Amino acid sequence: MTVATAFAGMRRVVPVVFKAGCPDCRGRFELAASALRLAIGATSRTTFYSFTCPECGAVVRKPAGERIVELLTVGGVRTLRLHSTV
Repeated sequence: MTVATAFAGMRRVVPVVFKAGCPDCRGRFELAASALRLAIGATSRTTFYSFTCPECGAVVRKPAGERIVELLTVGGVRTLRLHSTV
């Protein structure tokens, strides 16, 4: 099988971008999935996503509800599952 045959019928892949905002500098921008991290904890308090603001360099952490978790996961954001040691 040739490379052309293996990829026949595939559509062009469009990179996923997410709109985000920085609470520190109030910047608004788009981030690639690779710029975000998703942490899924046992509760809503321990489930969040984070990124570094490309404008001011601040580390931003925001809560992630079920819908945000779904969108980020489907969009290819790297996910870390937090486990409790109880």
